[in-house]
Amino acid sequence: MKALVAGATGSTGSRIVAQLVQRGIPVKALVRDVATAQAKLPPEVELVPGEVGNKASLKTALEGCTVLICATGARPSLDPTGPYQVDYDGTKNLVDAAKAAGIEHFVMVSSLCVSKFFHPLNLFWLVLYWKKQAEAYLQRSGIAFTIVRPGGLKNEDDDPRPLVMAPADTLFEGSLPRMKVAEVCVEALFEPAARNRIVEIVAQEEATPRSISELFTALAT
Repeated sequence: MKALVAGATGSTGSRIVAQLVQRGIPVKALVRDVATAQAKLPPEVELVPGEVGNKASLKTALEGCTVLICATGARPSLDPTGPYQVDYDGTKNLVDAAKAAGIEHFVMVSSLCVSKFFHPLNLFWLVLYWKKQAEAYLQRSGIAFTIVRPGGLKNEDDDPRPLVMAPADTLFEGSLPRMKVAEVCVEALFEPAARNRIVEIVAQEEATPRSISELFTALAT
């Protein structure tokens, strides 16, 4: 297994890279700025200059990889096309490149509530709407996928609340640490029960502690 991570220098993507390295999985990181990535990512990570809007760079980045984790996301800006360009068109480019490269498993970080068009987050240039369209494109691609929809993302990794995992369009509020999102994304690469599945995840104080493997298996049964 060799993984390409898109969005690797982001707050969630960098944690995904760290988890992959911890599991001993060779990693390539698609990065806009190599110097910034060198300062943020482990030294054993192979850095590949490129971006999701540049199809040629995606082809180069995917060479030798067998799995792909997409943790990209439009940054807040005044550009109304941002979410379309990054969350939909950029992900679409990744899916097309992954299919051409024979990628075995595509893990996509999406968001809770993407099916709710009248959600307040869609006031940010329809960001949830475009994530949902990207999900649908991945589902139609024929590539084995796992779509991870996390709740509100927290940077504090020491949150002790147990993880909760549910099927699509089941959870509509809640939060969790970015590290737990990273752990779910990486574990999905090893879990047959994670294939071709959308999972929604939050952390809840009253939940029963279960391993990520157990959570995936419970959804499949």
